[in-house]
Amino acid sequence: MLVAASRASARARLEAVVGASRALRLVAGPPDLPLARRLLTLRPDVVLLDLEGGGLDALLAGLPPAAGAALIVLTDAPRRVRADVAIERGLVRAVLPRDATSSEILVAIDAVVAGLVVLHPDALAPAPGSRARREAMPASVAADPAQPLTAREIEVLGMLAEGHGNKAIAARLGISTHTAKFHVASILAKLGAGSRTEAVTLGMRRGLVVI
Repeated sequence: MLVAASRASARARLEAVVGASRALRLVAGPPDLPLARRLLTLRPDVVLLDLEGGGLDALLAGLPPAAGAALIVLTDAPRRVRADVAIERGLVRAVLPRDATSSEILVAIDAVVAGLVVLHPDALAPAPGSRARREAMPASVAADPAQPLTAREIEVLGMLAEGHGNKAIAARLGISTHTAKFHVASILAKLGAGSRTEAVTLGMRRGLVVI
């Protein structure tokens, strides 16, 4: 994990969040060194980026294509990030508000490592003045309803059909409870289900669940 922030106080807070988790290893470099240089030198898997103000487009444009790190962006205005565009570029994997709690940040890290995309509800809301209406995704996981379930999600759906909760699913798959929650949330979003029971019902209709 690499933490990048322009203010020392913000950097110290995020480093403390990461440092409190035994599952994460924090890598550091000169804070005044450009992010692109730190990415190429330190090769982190995930970058926790405190974005003060704007400038995400310019920042992404300056990053090397081979950086390989997944960016979790914390910003004052999640709706202005244009998360869909940023995510399509392949670097940004999560967008959270800068006042996100420690638990929210750790959940986002867990989900990103598991290959999921995480968007806070504020990042999904239409910009001021927009007439577009969007429904909030469960557990802040954005997913395309037309996108098919992954093999892991079908496996989790089967466990839901068996009545297993998040802790049981996590234990059987050898993943964290947070990651199990995000798998469930992604399943609900992709199936357009409002509950686990409805997700199982829809899965049975589509032949994804056999009982």
